[in-house]
Amino acid sequence: MGGGTTCHRLAALLAALCVAGCGPKPAIRIGFLGGLTSRVASFSEEGRNGAMLAIEQRNQAGGVGGRPLELVVQDHGSSAEQATQAFQALVGMSVDAVIGPYASEAAVALLPAIDAAHVLVLSPVATSVALAGRDDGLVRLSRTTRENAQALAAMLLLRGHRRLALATDTGNRAYYVAWRDDFRTAFTALGGRVVADAEFSPASHAPLDGVVRTALAAAPDGLVAVTSSMDAALIAQQMAKQPRPVPMAAIAASDALLELGGGAVEGMLVAQAYDRADSSPRFRSFVDAYQARFGRQPGYSAIASYDAVLVLAQAMAQAGRGESARDAVLRYQPYQGVQGAVRFDGFGDGTRPAFFSVVRNGRFEPL
Repeated sequence: MGGGTTCHRLAALLAALCVAGCGPKPAIRIGFLGGLTSRVASFSEEGRNGAMLAIEQRNQAGGVGGRPLELVVQDHGSSAEQATQAFQALVGMSVDAVIGPYASEAAVALLPAIDAAHVLVLSPVATSVALAGRDDGLVRLSRTTRENAQALAAMLLLRGHRRLALATDTGNRAYYVAWRDDFRTAFTALGGRVVADAEFSPASHAPLDGVVRTALAAAPDGLVAVTSSMDAALIAQQMAKQPRPVPMAAIAASDALLELGGGAVEGMLVAQAYDRADSSPRFRSFVDAYQARFGRQPGYSAIASYDAVLVLAQAMAQAGRGESARDAVLRYQPYQGVQGAVRFDGFGDGTRPAFFSVVRNGRFEPL
């Protein structure tokens, strides 16, 4: 009797230990911090979709070390206060890392909070020079506005432009104003002239026809829209109404440019951060999966966000005991992204190249 009781007790103990130790492993919580209620919410929505797709595919393949990935979403809105509150909410939910934010101004505002939280923040799209060269918790997949501005300046000069006007969105100074300043410096250094800069703020809801008239008063041979795809499309519509319109270029090229701009954006040169002409099996597989999941073609923020999750998952899978997520991301690179290798410098700044397209027949055609 005593021996049987002891065996039963031992069996019960072993069963209890198995229940405690053999159950599902806790999820790796990945925060998503995007501007889901901003004027350009579609950009962050695409980013969220790209991150979701990567997480779903990783979970189907077994997660990371048998642990599933879970996306926790917060909206950083369009103000520094909202961004800080949303980030602190993610920290309070004990996320293991954060994908985002999706605006350079939000990223700049969050730097003190990121340093204090000791949580890896992996931004797919933030490009402000103010974020570069810093030994902090922010890692960026994109290169800076300065490098992108230099590439566009060289391309416009190659296409014969010597006197350019700018239409600059002052609503996001960390991105658009910094981009404008870097472009002017680069274009001038290469022998061109910026003959006018028509500043505007989308928050004022002022008509954009005045922006175009101000730009054209200086007799430029082209206009660069330093703003979102949405406002670049609206500016192009006003340009098309002018008696002597000039060619346009834009620094943002989401599908919103085509949808809102219509025929007015035909012939526009656009700078992009991914290769639309890529026919590689890896990229086509991603595009097909994204379209099947969300019913539309992916844009740049979707691609970069998908890559961000790939980077994070691979780094976490290889991380040593006690190694921080940031250290792991920098240590185990390069990573295979949707379009080639993803690399970072010692400060966690990305090195993606720039690509250029022209709008023809309602589509982006790569140069």
